[in-house]
Amino acid sequence: MRRRTCIATVSLSGSLTEKLAAAARAGFDGVELFEHDLLASPLGPEEVRDLAADLGLGIDLYQPMRDIEAVPEDVFARNLRRAAHKFRLMARLGVDTVLVCSSVSPLAVDDDALAAGQLRRLAELAEEHGVRVAYEALAWGRHVDTYDHAWRLVAAADHPALGVCLDSFHILARGTDPAGIADLPGDRIFFLQLADAPSTAMDVLQWSRHHRCFPGQGDFDLPGFLRHVLAAGYRGPLSLEVFNDVFRQAEAGPTAVDAQRSLRALLEAAGELAGESAGENALPAPTVPSGVAFAELVTPDAEPVSALLRALGFARTARHRGKPVTLWEQGAARVLLNTGTGGRGGDLTLAAIGLESPDPAAAARRAEALLAPVLPRRRAPADTPLEAVAAPDGTELFFCATDRAELPSWTADFSPTPGERDPGPVERIDHLALTQPWHHFDEAALFHHAVLGLRPGESVDVADTYGLLRSRVVTNDDGSVRVVLTVGPAPGGAAPVQHIAFATADVVAAARRFRAAGGRLLRIPANYHDDLAARHDIPPAELASFRELGILYDRDERGAFRHCYTETVGRVFFELVQRDPGYEGYGAPNAPVRLAAQRAAATGR
Repeated sequence: MRRRTCIATVSLSGSLTEKLAAAARAGFDGVELFEHDLLASPLGPEEVRDLAADLGLGIDLYQPMRDIEAVPEDVFARNLRRAAHKFRLMARLGVDTVLVCSSVSPLAVDDDALAAGQLRRLAELAEEHGVRVAYEALAWGRHVDTYDHAWRLVAAADHPALGVCLDSFHILARGTDPAGIADLPGDRIFFLQLADAPSTAMDVLQWSRHHRCFPGQGDFDLPGFLRHVLAAGYRGPLSLEVFNDVFRQAEAGPTAVDAQRSLRALLEAAGELAGESAGENALPAPTVPSGVAFAELVTPDAEPVSALLRALGFARTARHRGKPVTLWEQGAARVLLNTGTGGRGGDLTLAAIGLESPDPAAAARRAEALLAPVLPRRRAPADTPLEAVAAPDGTELFFCATDRAELPSWTADFSPTPGERDPGPVERIDHLALTQPWHHFDEAALFHHAVLGLRPGESVDVADTYGLLRSRVVTNDDGSVRVVLTVGPAPGGAAPVQHIAFATADVVAAARRFRAAGGRLLRIPANYHDDLAARHDIPPAELASFRELGILYDRDERGAFRHCYTETVGRVFFELVQRDPGYEGYGAPNAPVRLAAQRAAATGR
C-alpha cells in the first residue's frame, strides 16, 4: 500500500509559494498549512488552494488552534467564535482537518469533564462546517500532556468529528511508551505527525521548537513508533512537522528532498517498503560498499600534490586514456589526480570517492529511489560505465568494481605508465574526512546511512580555537569504509576542510620516510607531548620520536592510535595512521591540538 506523504510548511524556509513548490518537487502529496505562513502570504485563501492544486498538492491539515478547552464559559464562547472564523477560512482553502493543541492557558482548569464537554461542542460546530478536529496532547500542555489522556477526552466527548492527532515528538520526548497506540481505533486517529530529535537534557519546549529533525537524524525509535500507529489501523497521511533553526534558514528545495528521503527510509525501516508485501513500492535493498576503490583529487596545478604523493610513497602507475587523470597507487590505496577542471575555488579538492560495491547497478538504483542526484557522465564509447551520484556536500560518489572478473573494472580505462613501483609504507585508505556546509550535517548523516547503508556513529563535539565543531562517523561493519562528516569551521576559521587518512603498520617509519623525501609534517607544540608523557606510559625513545615528528597518540581499552599530518595543499591534507586492531576511534581527543596547529601554519601565528 502506498502511504500518502505530507510536510508542514513550518518545516521549510521561504515564502508560502516557495514552500509549496519545494514540497511538490520533492514528491510530497500534501502539506500541513501553518497559520503564520498563510497570514504572511499575499495570496488569498482561494489562490493558495488553487496553487496547491496546480502543483498536485492537497492541504491535509490547517494548524494550529490553541487554548480552546477546559476554560470558563465566557472564554469558551469567544473560542467558539474564533473557531467559526477558522472553519469558514478552511472551506475557502479546501482543507477539512484542523489541529487543536491541548491548552497551555493559565485559565485552563484541571477538569476532564469540562474539557470533554467543550471539545464536543467544538466538534459539533466543526461538523456544521464540514471540518474534523484532530486533538493533540502537547508535551508541555497545562493539564493534558500525554496521548492517552488526550484519547480519554476524545472518547468521552464521543463525537465523530473529533479524533486525536499523534505527534511522535510529544510522545517520545516524554519517554512515554507508545505501545498502547496500537489499541486505539484507527479511524479515530485523524492525523499523524512525525519528527525525530537528538537525545538532550533540555526543557522540552525549547527542545521541540529548535531541535527537532527528520526521521533517522535523531535518536528516537521512530520505526517502532510508526509500527504501533499502523497496527492501530491508521490510514491517513504520514506528515513531517519539524521545528528546526537550521531548516528554517536553509534552501527549501534540498530540505524538502531530505525530508522525503527520510520518510522513505522510515517506511522501509518500519517494514512498509521492504519485502514482497511492499510490491511495486518496495525500495531496492541497501548495497553496502565493501571498500574504497579510490579517492579523486581535482586541481588546476598537479605539481604540489604530485610531490606530496611521491613523498608519501605513491607512484604514478597509469593514465586515463581520454581524460587528464592519472592514477597513483601504494598498497591497496589509490588516488586519482584530475587536472581537467579546477577544484572548488581553484584549490586542490577531494572531489570524488569511488566506492567498491558488490553490485554497482543495484547501489545506483537504491540511490536514485532515495532521491540522490544522479550525475551525468561524459565518457567515450569504450569507457567503463560508471554510475555516480552527488552527496549533499557535492562530493561525487561512484559505485564501482576493481579488477573483479564478473564486473567491468574502472581501471580498464587507464593505460599503465612506465616505471617501477617502490613499495612504500601505506597499506590502504583508512578513512576520508569531508567537511559539510553547516546546514547539511544532519542531511549528510541520513544520506550516507539511508542511501549507502553505512552505519552512523554518535555525534561528537570537537573544540576548535574559534568554537565547537560537530563530527560524526559513518562506516560499514568491517571498517573498510570509514567517512568522517564534520561541520564547517566557525566564521574566521582557517582550518582545512578535507583529508585522506592512509593506514600504515609503522607510523614512525612512514613519517621519517616522508620527511626524508622532502615532505613537511604538521608541527605539534611541545606542550602537547609534555602532557602526553604525563597521561600515558610511553617508552622514552618512542616519545622522543613523537616529539620529533609531530606524532599524536590516543588510547582506549581496546588499543592505541598513532597519527600525524602533512601540511595542507589547497583544501586537502593527508594523515598517516597506525591503528591497533581493536581501536575504532579517530584520535578525537587530539583534534583541538591538530586544528590549532593547522591554524597556526595557515596564519603564521
